[in-house]
Amino acid sequence: MESRSISTTGKFMLALAFVLGLAAVVIPRAQAQTFKVIHSFTGGSDGGNPLDGFIADSAGNLYGTTNAGGASGYGVVFKITKSGVQSVLYSFVGGTDGEFPEGGLIRDKVGNLYGTTTAGGGVENSGIVFMVSAAGVEQVLYTFPGGTNGATPQAGLAIDAEGNLYGTTTAGGANGNGIVFKLTKKGTQWTETVLYTFGTGTDGAIPVAGVILRGTSLYGTTSAGGAYGYGTIFQLTRSGAAWTETIVHNFEDGDDGAVPYGGLIADKLGNLYGAATEGGSGGGGTIYELSPASGSWTFNVIYSNPGWGISGSFRNVALDASGNLYGTTHCDGANDAGTIYKLTPASGSWTYTSLYVFEGGSDGLYSFSNPLLEAGHLFGTTKQGGGDGDGVVWEITLN
Repeated sequence: MESRSISTTGKFMLALAFVLGLAAVVIPRAQAQTFKVIHSFTGGSDGGNPLDGFIADSAGNLYGTTNAGGASGYGVVFKITKSGVQSVLYSFVGGTDGEFPEGGLIRDKVGNLYGTTTAGGGVENSGIVFMVSAAGVEQVLYTFPGGTNGATPQAGLAIDAEGNLYGTTTAGGANGNGIVFKLTKKGTQWTETVLYTFGTGTDGAIPVAGVILRGTSLYGTTSAGGAYGYGTIFQLTRSGAAWTETIVHNFEDGDDGAVPYGGLIADKLGNLYGAATEGGSGGGGTIYELSPASGSWTFNVIYSNPGWGISGSFRNVALDASGNLYGTTHCDGANDAGTIYKLTPASGSWTYTSLYVFEGGSDGLYSFSNPLLEAGHLFGTTKQGGGDGDGVVWEITLN
């Protein structure tokens, strides 16, 4: 296991290859940390090429999506137990029911799962918002028509106490740069409200990640646009029926990072954390913190990924009760196949610990996943690798 202390900053993303491997692999790590593949996707009926991580129920069962595979090749919604028994809850058939989910899921109090697909849904092929019941029945809640109402949602959703859903699209809107939307249920129908349309010039553009709810505000990132063209962190504040945007940070592609594909998470003190996939003093992207201060925000880079460009974190980082952060990188590491890491705060700086370095074979290749912490275990996915090259579900037992 490798540890080093860093008090500063991080460049990442894109580069895809294909590697085959065999069966499940168990690789012991230092201090009793154990990496294990608990499911290797075949690309057939069980799905393939997952691009995000999981949510868990009270029993510790995990729920996620795959971008491909399934009965018709358009992806699946699946459940997997902690022991690695996978079952498909819904297999997308294409067309009106949606195609190619990329984002993760959220779950309501009665066990319904909600998510998005990037395509399908009708003649515009602009994606949908769906619900899958605990019994595996899908309901299309909203079909994006393109145009001003948005198109191509890539991220998962947020849900409020009233059951309203919030999300983003990467395209559509009045300027073609994406929107932030809200879905409200009225009777049996769901109605979309466009809360914000990303503009041109110095405004952000193309949000790949979703949004989080904090009080009367929504927070998120855009992967492009802003004052320097490298993306933004934004806040939408509600006042009555209106929402006002404030740009919290403009990425400069310097030590602060650039191109934040990942979204934000919040701790109990109201600090926000996220990841940028490029830039940073190490050249491999940054992990950053936003701290509230007198009505504004203080931006601080807490770790800079050393990389050859295209590393960083594609999805959200995860936070535990002690304030430790966990994340994945896409294609850096000793084998250019990605890594899993932990950042521990101590005396104003952060200590980096390498939890696992992917080999790119049966253990998985290219993790775009946000990690999930569940009862002392860390879970996630890789897009490729595994026995059939269609990705894996991995688990790390933490010491």
